[in-house]
Amino acid sequence: MKNSKKYNSKNERPKKQEVKNSQETYDDQVEGRNAVIELLESGKDINKIFVTKGERHGSINKIISMAKERKVILVEKDKRQMEQMAQNENYQGVIAIVPPFEYCEIEDILDKAKELNEDPFILILDGIEDPHNLGSIIRTAETAGVHGIIIPKRRAAAVNSTVNKVSAGAVQYMKIARVTNITDSIEKLKENGLWICGTDIHTDTYYYNQDLKGPLGIVIGNEGAGMSDRVKKSCDFLVKIPMKGKVTSLNASVSAGIVIYEAMKQKMK
Repeated sequence: MKNSKKYNSKNERPKKQEVKNSQETYDDQVEGRNAVIELLESGKDINKIFVTKGERHGSINKIISMAKERKVILVEKDKRQMEQMAQNENYQGVIAIVPPFEYCEIEDILDKAKELNEDPFILILDGIEDPHNLGSIIRTAETAGVHGIIIPKRRAAAVNSTVNKVSAGAVQYMKIARVTNITDSIEKLKENGLWICGTDIHTDTYYYNQDLKGPLGIVIGNEGAGMSDRVKKSCDFLVKIPMKGKVTSLNASVSAGIVIYEAMKQKMK
């Protein structure tokens, strides 16, 4: 927590970025009404919730009521203070401060599938760097019944307020393991009976022609470079999405959604 800086001798108002750097900032905060409601409903720990002074319409009332019921500390701040604290422009007048995101172990993801008496369905992200992509992927994965997601510790987006907001609160329900080495993690999944499906534009097999039933891990590569060579070699098979336009690549979160839902469709049949 940093001390506030005083205005300069001409009493000029500092630029927004300068003010932002001088105020209270938290690495672990959840912003936006839907995301905070999901957080409250999940039952996870919340340190406190900040709301914009005077905000008493729409879903803010629901948030305040739920927070009081859970005995979460509520703090009112004026709009300028809230804007300085917010990490996203569209924070919708509410910011929840939470303990650091609790990553899990790969074993916890496998145990979840076992508890549900389902074949493990796991997503492996090989270097997704954009937190908006990570948030979108988590949201899609949660709705499709994915048991957990594996992400690398280095050169990849971690769970933060942006990811939480973009996921519409799905982060609260998704098990996420953060690992040192993706290829080692893939080998561990194989030892536990999973087949590993990689996504690569240079293969010959379309995703809808591949058997995606049974214990499955789907690898989604980096937004620009795709999967690393080591990870690609670790996959049991590769699939691609047909492209008919002049642009020969899709957004990582869109690619993930297409393949995840094909797997879900096959599993449901």
